[in-house]
Amino acid sequence: MVIGTGITACSILTNYCLFQRECLSIHVGQAGLQIGDACWELFCLEHGIQPDGTALDSKKDQLENAKMAPMAASFNTFFSETRDGKHVPRALFMDLEPTVIDGLRTGKYRSLFHPELLVSGKEDAANNYARGHYSVGSEIIDLVLERIRKLAKPCSGLQGFLIFRSFGGGTGSGFTSLLMEQLSIHYNRKTKLEFCVYPDARISTAVVEPYNSVLTTHSTLEHSDCTFMVDNEALYDICHHQLGVEHPTYTSINRLISQAVSSITASLRFEGTLNVDLIEFQTNLVPYPRIHFPMTAFAPFISADKAYHKAFSVSDITTACFACPNQLIKCDPRLGQYMACCLLYRGDVVPKDVNAAIAAMKSRHSVQFVDWCPTGFKVGINNHPPTVMPGGDLAKVQRAVCMLSNTTAVVEAWARLDHKFDLMYAKKAFLHWYIREGMEEGEFSEAREDLAALEKDYEEVGQSFRHDGENEY
Repeated sequence: MVIGTGITACSILTNYCLFQRECLSIHVGQAGLQIGDACWELFCLEHGIQPDGTALDSKKDQLENAKMAPMAASFNTFFSETRDGKHVPRALFMDLEPTVIDGLRTGKYRSLFHPELLVSGKEDAANNYARGHYSVGSEIIDLVLERIRKLAKPCSGLQGFLIFRSFGGGTGSGFTSLLMEQLSIHYNRKTKLEFCVYPDARISTAVVEPYNSVLTTHSTLEHSDCTFMVDNEALYDICHHQLGVEHPTYTSINRLISQAVSSITASLRFEGTLNVDLIEFQTNLVPYPRIHFPMTAFAPFISADKAYHKAFSVSDITTACFACPNQLIKCDPRLGQYMACCLLYRGDVVPKDVNAAIAAMKSRHSVQFVDWCPTGFKVGINNHPPTVMPGGDLAKVQRAVCMLSNTTAVVEAWARLDHKFDLMYAKKAFLHWYIREGMEEGEFSEAREDLAALEKDYEEVGQSFRHDGENEY
């Protein structure tokens, strides 16, 4: 079994100093901003950057942070460095109303972010896709594109964009759709990866979430290369059942998301023995352009008070990633077949243990791969151990793994969403709020038909080559 190529590690690491491979992060709407706040807080901790952007580089600081990764050139994929040595995130924060952005402007990390890259409008999208995409969003899109151009101009080798948002919000759904269309025009060949908060099965923050989610999935389907989905209900369950947090807050669940994002991007920010580049995610996870919604899982989740009583081997954390409780979205992976699986290890991990763990998983009947993809696994190994927030819910561990799996089981989430959409659309409920902002009713039926086709696509890729004695393809 081949778990990766030597070319990946060598070529990227050798050429980093000569040719940067920058990634730009775009955080849209309240969910995107709050996830971004948690992510950059963690990135700064991992790289030894103070809230004002200065690096921990004194001898005393180095002694106190002996395990801190060296400030390698690969670090600059996510941060740019000013002449006076300050590190500025390559990130844009955008919302149609100012409340959350103002929190960043006055918060602990107010000196970290470039003020021009904190963009806010004056009028909220009010949980309405049409306001985010048409009426309100169209007024601010040119300003946002101009700021993205400023962010991209100094880059010597822009890899692509990481976009953080929710499916259910007005700005997250509507404005992101508008933005993705423009990014496809201006940055056509650049990779666009999304981290999206998917509507929960039972918990809802807005009645019209199904409308917004179906509309935005339809309008971004051809513009997004890969979309990693998480949902709040799954994260609440992890906080409650595995970490023992009685009343999880958004800070708690956003810090869980940030751990997954950190593991996914670790190979872009740190040198390692087997690194995974941004474009490799889509190459290895997306068998067909429309089938680009991998499920995300993470292990181990250990609360700080249990840290000294448990030790997890590579085999233990690998097995945990295939279990339901460690999925960051409410879907049962046992109900589907895997098309591709990317295992991103970090910390005290060696290839021999990874090979053994994967061989053990392949022998289990609960892990089923489609018969047209016999290899199945892509592996990344990064030697930098996970970092946790001081005083947070998670314990410091020696090793961790984030699993990105493209599986037909995710069709369960689409079917759930489509059913909720159908219930409201059958009565034309709440439709007038969208029509008055410039949408046409035909867009709803068109989006719903596209989602039905997406469900069908997932069913077809899960079918065998030989079904009832006939060749399906």
